Amino acid sequence: MVWRNVSVALLGLGMVVVGWGASPRNDVAAEDPAAEKTYSLRYALKEGQQLHYQVTHVAKTKTRINGTEEQSSVHTISDRHWEVVQADDESQTFDHILDSVQMTQQAGDKEEVRWSSKTDEIPPTSFQNVASQIGKAISTISINARGQELDRVEAQPSKSGRLGMGTLAIAMPEDPIAVGASWSIPREIKTKTPDKTVKMIKIRELYTLKKVSAGVATISVRSEPLTPIHEESVRAQVIQQLSNGTIRFDLDAGHMISKELTWDETVVGFQGASSMMEYRARMTEQFVDDVVRTATRP
Repeated sequence: MVWRNVSVALLGLGMVVVGWGASPRNDVAAEDPAAEKTYSLRYALKEGQQLHYQVTHVAKTKTRINGTEEQSSVHTISDRHWEVVQADDESQTFDHILDSVQMTQQAGDKEEVRWSSKTDEIPPTSFQNVASQIGKAISTISINARGQELDRVEAQPSKSGRLGMGTLAIAMPEDPIAVGASWSIPREIKTKTPDKTVKMIKIRELYTLKKVSAGVATISVRSEPLTPIHEESVRAQVIQQLSNGTIRFDLDAGHMISKELTWDETVVGFQGASSMMEYRARMTEQFVDDVVRTATRP
């Protein structure tokens, strides 16, 4: 069931979201663009650079099936960084490395499970897969200056889904844009129907440049499904992979400062007419400057 795998999904160990278009396009022009200042949104990673982020994911899921109700929750804080291994005019390549993780998970009436890679020696069975990735590159990713993903190598492919946007970098518009302008990126999400066939759901991520202040661009993102979803079981698989939130991007340094995504979804009838699933979650990713590198437990 998709709602039992959120903690693993957060760490990006899976690859079920498949991009089906490479070029964003401007959908909405700002009013009177000739009178507005425009901004070029570009990545400017430098070889040898390290970008450290702290990612926090909090989620609560409530399901009701055949009259039986169950609640589960997960709280994960992970420290990770991008280590830029190559950068030139054509591409920028970085290793996405997991430095440490603190995980808490509870399902139904079972005892809460906690583990921290910073203080605890042996992880619980349910966290061993994540623990095996500590100190290692989760993936190696190549992007161009616009943030379009050129190549990705996963260290440990998984069937688990990702939360929100399918890529770590944001695919920026081709041309400079003014505040108020929007662009969109198409994606596909792989799902399974009740008869076990694979169904690809097309969506678009709609980005809008909300404001620019002190060299920082604030961008909103909203997922818009394009494929009609008739099966509620399919909808239950899709909702965790939608992106709705805010991104802050440093125009001068050429990298993301923060990202916040939220979910507040209810699906009725995903496993029978009386079944119900509620999903409430929040994920934040915050750039951490001047990080002192310390040894972590293997």
